[in-house]
Amino acid sequence: MEGLVLLNALGTRLLFVLHSLVGVWRVTEVKKEPRFWLLALLNLLLLLETVLTLKFKRGRGYKWFSPAIFLYLISIMPSLWLLEVHHGTQYCSVPSEEMSQNTSRKEDINYTEVSSEQTNGADYLIESARVFVNNLSAVCEKVWTLGLHQTFLLLLIIGRWLLPIGGEITRDQLSQLLLMFVGTAADILEFTSETLEIQSVRSNPALVYAILILWTWSMLQFPLDLAVQNVVCSSTVLARGFPSLFFCQYSADLWNIGISVFIQDGPFLILRLILMTCFNVTNQMLVFFAAKNFLVVVLHLYRLVVLALGARASLQRHSKSSKGEPVCQGRHSESGPSLEVWQGEAKEDLAIALQASPAASDSHSTP
Repeated sequence: MEGLVLLNALGTRLLFVLHSLVGVWRVTEVKKEPRFWLLALLNLLLLLETVLTLKFKRGRGYKWFSPAIFLYLISIMPSLWLLEVHHGTQYCSVPSEEMSQNTSRKEDINYTEVSSEQTNGADYLIESARVFVNNLSAVCEKVWTLGLHQTFLLLLIIGRWLLPIGGEITRDQLSQLLLMFVGTAADILEFTSETLEIQSVRSNPALVYAILILWTWSMLQFPLDLAVQNVVCSSTVLARGFPSLFFCQYSADLWNIGISVFIQDGPFLILRLILMTCFNVTNQMLVFFAAKNFLVVVLHLYRLVVLALGARASLQRHSKSSKGEPVCQGRHSESGPSLEVWQGEAKEDLAIALQASPAASDSHSTP
């Protein structure tokens, strides 16, 4: 079991490094400058984290935070930024596509000739790799950038799944987190691809940078596990008042609401409204997703009010029970009945059972 944990830890981080190197390679191909290979040095942070995790944690994860995911973001996101702001990624012309197809056909012919003439296995593998790389290089830059975005989000989800979990998060919580990541990744990919495809947005560098800044900001939620882990409440939390009870009892729900309002749907809604009102960028999909972001934000705020009312009702029941006042049994909070209500109901059920028991009545009768 320990060997499997180490294998998952090393294999996942190796996938992160390889994908980051592919992004750096694409930047050097687009910019035509070898100095951009220096971006690969960012992977040294991930290698250092790997060594420290294997030494001190035996490959296990950390509480509430994943350093491997965070360092993977640091290593790959500069490459995606450079690819998005490069002018060659704005359009994919028809001549370039035809040229890539012609190049692919020529390479296929060369590949057939090489496969029939080469007898040395090593030379054959080297030539096959060269043909494969040349075919990849002929792909349109826009397609490459979109593919890197898609594989980036997929690796975040798969990598979080494969990374060994720490002692603070259960497998049930991990499954909930992965399902949340799937929906989040789809929304983020839709946001970047849908907005950056608009030509009026592409022609405005300020809008491109604003979209990329919001995209970077939204990616910071992936290294965190707070959305599925509740804070352990102490026995004195009720005595400290409403704020302590509220934040302790609904910590995971509040984190989900905060992600939606301040990290994802809220900023996405603001940017889409700015595009429609200030820059006159309007289309059917933009309006639809703006309405979707608005509904999500409103529903989360509604849930915040419901949770606050539930916490206040629970606090009021506790104060009444501590004063000896009767507690109304007909209303329960959103999180279920409190401990005092459960105890009161249990005592009433026990009294009814004793009164109805024939053995209890016989024991009090005279001979």
